[in-house]
Amino acid sequence: MSSGKTSCYNRYSGGAAVAAAATVRDTTEALIEVFTEYPAEGSSTYKQHRRTPSSSSTLTYSPRDDDDGMPPIGTPRRSDSAISVRSLHSESNMSLRSTFSLHEEEEDTEPQVFAEQPSVKLCCQLCCNVFKDPVITTCGVNKCPVDAAKLTVVVNNIAVAEQIGELFIHCKYGCRATGVAGKPGAYEVDPLGCPFTIKLSTRKEHEASCDYRPVRCPNNPSCPPLLTMNLEAHLKECEHIKCPHSKYGCTFIGNQDTYETHLEVCKFEGLKEFLQQTDDRFHEMQLTLAQKDQDIAFLRSMLGKLSEKLDQLEKNLELKFDVLDENQSKLSEDLMEFRRDASMLNDELSHINARLNMGILGSYDPQQIFKCKGTFVGHQGPVWCLCVYSTGDLLFSGSSDKTIKVWDTCTTYKCQKTLEGHDGIVLALCIQGNKLYSGSADCTIIVWDIQTLQKVNTIRAHDNPVCTLVSSHNMLFSGSLKAIKVWDIVGTELKLKKELTGLNHWVRALVASQNHLYSGSYQTIKIWDIRSLECVHVLQTSGGSVYSIAVTNHHIVCGTYENLIHVWDIESKEQVRTLTGHVGTVYALAVISTPDQTKVFSASYDRSLRVWSMDNMICTQTLLRHQGSVTALAVSRGRLFSGAVDSTVKVWTC
Repeated sequence: MSSGKTSCYNRYSGGAAVAAAATVRDTTEALIEVFTEYPAEGSSTYKQHRRTPSSSSTLTYSPRDDDDGMPPIGTPRRSDSAISVRSLHSESNMSLRSTFSLHEEEEDTEPQVFAEQPSVKLCCQLCCNVFKDPVITTCGVNKCPVDAAKLTVVVNNIAVAEQIGELFIHCKYGCRATGVAGKPGAYEVDPLGCPFTIKLSTRKEHEASCDYRPVRCPNNPSCPPLLTMNLEAHLKECEHIKCPHSKYGCTFIGNQDTYETHLEVCKFEGLKEFLQQTDDRFHEMQLTLAQKDQDIAFLRSMLGKLSEKLDQLEKNLELKFDVLDENQSKLSEDLMEFRRDASMLNDELSHINARLNMGILGSYDPQQIFKCKGTFVGHQGPVWCLCVYSTGDLLFSGSSDKTIKVWDTCTTYKCQKTLEGHDGIVLALCIQGNKLYSGSADCTIIVWDIQTLQKVNTIRAHDNPVCTLVSSHNMLFSGSLKAIKVWDIVGTELKLKKELTGLNHWVRALVASQNHLYSGSYQTIKIWDIRSLECVHVLQTSGGSVYSIAVTNHHIVCGTYENLIHVWDIESKEQVRTLTGHVGTVYALAVISTPDQTKVFSASYDRSLRVWSMDNMICTQTLLRHQGSVTALAVSRGRLFSGAVDSTVKVWTC
């Protein structure tokens, strides 16, 4: 198969057939042969193909009929032996899928009776009809039905199209159907029709003005069909001529003679000019109205576009307002945080000035300033509790991520292991001997072996979350809602010894010091004798629930929901001071004591830690490094550890 082919299929049916030049290998030679060689006369009958409409876009064609022989024609004039070419196929024995994805349309088929036999070179090899819309194809898309090669249209074959346009055919008004059974769509010369032969390319011009073209009487559609040549004579004799003023109501109908007589007496004839002017005016008004309708349609279109633009602008404006509100909210938060930090700094400056005024400058030792030395990062949720195992320099942290992380605070400063076992937030941690006890929102206490860092026991301790844990005298104390349970520690087991009652709210703070247990509840601190497990004293507070308790050699300190820190004398149980400065709930307290001084550390919802000198009850330092509320504190070897809602644990040293 050559790389260039001429196809008979038009733009609707694709290029499934190839011309005679398809057998020539060289494309150039094939095209030259088609363009230059005029066809010789033959005796074969040619049938023009057509598209057969179907849902699968297939083409049907019928093979050459050997019985339809046609004698050669020697003159371009009309002859009874003129070639008859069928425009429609009645039978097909195979189907070809359209090779090009183009619009499917039906073309009106017209009879084609050639005055001379067309050249074989101008006919399709498949359907044997003259090319309808010749194109040049190349191998590419779909398969050729002749040699199975792929085809794709390159360009229209203008040269072949011009040769086909020069072929002479009989006017379609000089042709009639043959009426042969089994061959619908076949035509032959009509002796009574148009006698002219015309070029195929000019048939439209001729047939548009042909005298044999059928027409209808303009006066009455009921008149018999006429030929164009007979129309003028018919109009002279037609009995259905209407008055030109019939549209105004004149009912006259007659022939040419009576028509002229009627015009002389027609009442509308005298008003002809007025009626014409009225028609013209009415026509102008119609044009004006149409123009106005167009203007209205245009204005509606513009209004629609403006409405769309307005909607878009409104959406953009709303989006910008949302961004502005978000930025304003963020700026407001930043401003509030800045004001809070400024307030803390002012308080710290006030305390320093107070110390200077009190003449205790010597106690302000720059070497005692605490600084953040590092941050432990690893939890996936807020850190709620801390506990130090000083023997092995291990720090345990409990978090909302339901895990306990073990941190090396001496050598590697990394997480040694993550303990998993709780089904809720880890709220409390406590160490007794070589055992770690953890309390959780899942209402259980888990016992861990610190040497192996393995879980050794789980106890269903309370009906509500376990908020706090503390150990003393080989006993474990656990606080929950209105209850404190006392457990005897027997190896890895916990044996319930007693439940302390008479509590009015959640027990969030427990501290054991010497022979006493201190418990914090709503505006109350109860002091219990550890040996008898009886309440020996009650301290009344203000500021809401007690969230934290610390005990020094001389004082009892508690942090409350309403930002206050209350201080009592440990011997007299008299309140000696209320420390202010925090602007949020005081979640945790811790103590570092030396022979020279005692420091209390407080952690708050306001994201800060404060360092308090218990010698003169003033804040000596405010620590600001956390990005969330500070919830837990622990001390070991002069170091302070703080856990916060920002999921980190920070290390502070002097």
